[in-house]
Amino acid sequence: MDKKRILSGITSTGKLTLGNYIGALQNFVKLQDEFEMYIFVANLHGITMPIEKEVLRNNIKTIVALYFACGLDPKKANVFLQSDVSEHSELGWILTCNTTLGELQRMTQFKDKSAKAKASNGTDFIPTGLLVYPALMAADILLYDADYIPVGADQKQHVELTRNIAERMNNKFGPLFKMPEVYTPKVGARIMDLQDPTSKMSKSAKNEKGVIFMLDDAATIQRKIKSAITDSDNLVHFDPENKPGISNLMTILSAITGDGLDKIESNFSGKDYGVFKQAVADAVTNLLTPIQERFQTLYNSTEVDNYLMAGAANAKSVASKKLNKVKNLVGLNYRRK
Repeated sequence: MDKKRILSGITSTGKLTLGNYIGALQNFVKLQDEFEMYIFVANLHGITMPIEKEVLRNNIKTIVALYFACGLDPKKANVFLQSDVSEHSELGWILTCNTTLGELQRMTQFKDKSAKAKASNGTDFIPTGLLVYPALMAADILLYDADYIPVGADQKQHVELTRNIAERMNNKFGPLFKMPEVYTPKVGARIMDLQDPTSKMSKSAKNEKGVIFMLDDAATIQRKIKSAITDSDNLVHFDPENKPGISNLMTILSAITGDGLDKIESNFSGKDYGVFKQAVADAVTNLLTPIQERFQTLYNSTEVDNYLMAGAANAKSVASKKLNKVKNLVGLNYRRK
């Protein structure tokens, strides 16, 4: 029986966080034996907003090395750079031409990011890529007939748009695309900021005290977790609405150790927040230290380049067939009828 196919990518706009690991990378590693995996660095999405070229290059290199340091096996997962498979860009344009302006303008992330863009540059300059990138994201997904897309709650709208575009084009041109489904892990899909536990932990956060980066050293990790915002109850209990800080730390600990939230509550019954935070800090440090050691070995190795070339070749063999079928059915290949 053929394996179901999962596709996902991380945008190269900043340093990877513990949230990226728990919400994405950790699950990629767990799923690579069960599914056929296509995992990429979304470096074309990485230029949606202005970014210095050396920063972009370093981000790409770091993310790739971390992919493998976290446990992705190049023999099991096809890992590649988005820009190394030109079919992404070409299908992205075709899908853009089959997407309406209203659909793109309704995207929540466009509204949020365009407001931030105005605020950051003090002008009305909003890059066009910020508006149209959901069509490129749809191309990322539809090129590979992906069965499942692991995304957080903030990305579900993009998968819905992808499904709408696919349905529209299937109805208009004939059977082109498989309908992808959202895949959401039960625990750890959404890790919150340590200083603002009502907001998602983000690699673009202004206050780095609230974010644990994958390459933070042990002392920094300990300091950030011990200064995490909690409450005055001194009760380890999962209640995201009334105790968002403690609930977030419990989610982190659960995702790392595999212990259920009830077990964590029981383990820390009668213990103060200092003891609990120390346990979380130790768990995070123990998780990230060996990953960082593997990262240092991989970062400047030729192995990674070889893995990427092989991954891109495998991805291109699938993507080129899909793109050719699309071009045939929409009429771009004029010799075909």
